[in-house]
Amino acid sequence: MTSVTLYSYLCKLLLLAMMILISACSNTPQPSNPPTLAKANIYINQLAFDIQAPKQAVIVLPIGEIATRFIVYQGSNMIYQGKLTSQPSFTEWGQGAHYYLADFSQVKRRGEFHIVVNTRKQQLASSTFAIKHNAYFALTAKSLVNYFKASRHSSPIDESIRINGTERYVNVSGGWVNSGGDQGKHLSQHSESNVLVSQQGAIAAWAMAKSYDSLYRLYDRKALTLALAEEVIWGADYLHRILDTEGYFYSNIYDRRGLAEERIITGYEGPEAEFNTNFQAAFREGGGMAIAALTRAHELSNKTGVQGEFSAKQYLIDAERAFAHLQKNNLRYVDNGKENIIDDYTALIAATELYRITKKSQYLKAARHRAHNLNNRMTSQGWFVSDDDERPFYHGVEAGLPIIALVDYLAIERNRQINTKTKRTIKLSLDYQLALNSQVANPFNLARQTFKTKKGSQYSKQKEGFFIPHTNENSYAWQGENSRLASLTAAAVWGGKITHSNKHGAFGINDELAYFAQSQIDWILGKNPYQVSMLYGFGVNNPPHTKSAGTMLNGGISNGITGATLGLDGSGITWAQGPDASNWRWTEQWLQNSTWYLLAMTAMTE
Repeated sequence: MTSVTLYSYLCKLLLLAMMILISACSNTPQPSNPPTLAKANIYINQLAFDIQAPKQAVIVLPIGEIATRFIVYQGSNMIYQGKLTSQPSFTEWGQGAHYYLADFSQVKRRGEFHIVVNTRKQQLASSTFAIKHNAYFALTAKSLVNYFKASRHSSPIDESIRINGTERYVNVSGGWVNSGGDQGKHLSQHSESNVLVSQQGAIAAWAMAKSYDSLYRLYDRKALTLALAEEVIWGADYLHRILDTEGYFYSNIYDRRGLAEERIITGYEGPEAEFNTNFQAAFREGGGMAIAALTRAHELSNKTGVQGEFSAKQYLIDAERAFAHLQKNNLRYVDNGKENIIDDYTALIAATELYRITKKSQYLKAARHRAHNLNNRMTSQGWFVSDDDERPFYHGVEAGLPIIALVDYLAIERNRQINTKTKRTIKLSLDYQLALNSQVANPFNLARQTFKTKKGSQYSKQKEGFFIPHTNENSYAWQGENSRLASLTAAAVWGGKITHSNKHGAFGINDELAYFAQSQIDWILGKNPYQVSMLYGFGVNNPPHTKSAGTMLNGGISNGITGATLGLDGSGITWAQGPDASNWRWTEQWLQNSTWYLLAMTAMTE
């Protein structure tokens, strides 16, 4: 071989090696993209604050650049001056920055405002925000209802769908699609994770009906009652169709998404969605919330006169039949053959709703049993035990739901001893959350959590952190946690009214808890290190369109910010870093995100 030929051959080999390396890198999770927090900036809720609510902005300045005061402007008029509060050193997500809080909770004037901070080097101005009465309901309720309607699955394809493992075809039309990028319909997913299963689909109907029950005057005043009731009934009709003749609900209508030859009713697990016949929804797999949603739909249909394909009476018949079936068969349907905390709080919600409507003693007895289980799962420190392994309960979607279940249960319970124990559980949980948040520097007041990472069958030592660890029972499906944050806001407000009440405080709760509740919504609406308002159509900086995230709708909320991709314990931070095939983790609009925001908005508006 000549030297020229050898040179050419070596060049081709080098080029081939580089192409292989580039290809490999493009399919490998990339390092996180921490925000540039050392740049001077004002981080603030880009939408609004209620008049009585806590109001804060986070001011970030490079080390050495100093500011002492801030000014609130309404247009060009200065209406308030305040002193910046220096915060402890915070290096969790970046270096070279100093944090200040600007608290302007005393501003209770209606209108449009912005904040200005002057340093010796520059003037900083925030985005504009509103202050108004019932701010979130007034500004976002209509878009939320429209989002649910736009998320309906209206294709006739589901009028005849096969049940996996059989040649039986059933009508499962209706319901809402799972997310912007998934046309499937789910009561829950990833049931094999057992302790991380989330409530999907049915909880949207329950949440809308619950919201109406609390805020019916506002819905009536905004002429939204009919539209909201039609969505609840749309969801209830779907739940009737997916209730099998045996008494269980189908957990998943799986969409092809290039992985299956047909749209099918099936169970599945793993990153490759391996199909199985475990499609019967246990309490924790959406069955409990489906029962609760049907019961609420029965009540709402009777109140408003709105009726779907099936009657209000039929919804209650369905709910009672399904509850009786799961009381006998739940252990058959859970993946590991053991109930855990999610069965307890979802079954508690179902039993509570049924007793509230029917007043039948069997449902009060069932509710007491589940409340007893939840109370006994509470540790003296203030965290719940998930299961027999003494695993701390943490959840990327519905961390606040155990408390909400207990709050609703207290409304039907008249036994003083049980009430006292239940209130103690709620108080311990909320106090622990506040203590957890204050243990470390936390300028954004972002909800922290207690967890154990899991690899194989082995748990790590107990840890605390800002984000869900990626090494967990469902490590391939971690994603942004905006649902979790909104669920904790709802739990803090509803639970706080019982255990941390202050009639003169924001949301009817004490200041510390009110600041915590507001801070989670502030994060979702733009007071985060990426200055992204996750509620699409609101704020000045919305999530980008990405192919893997699919459709973006006004009123939809993206999954949110996570720990760093390579931070398997949830440490670090990242947002929409790519490659595009992975961006759904952060930017995709999931039905549950808007559902939980709706519940948080309801709690904050009551």
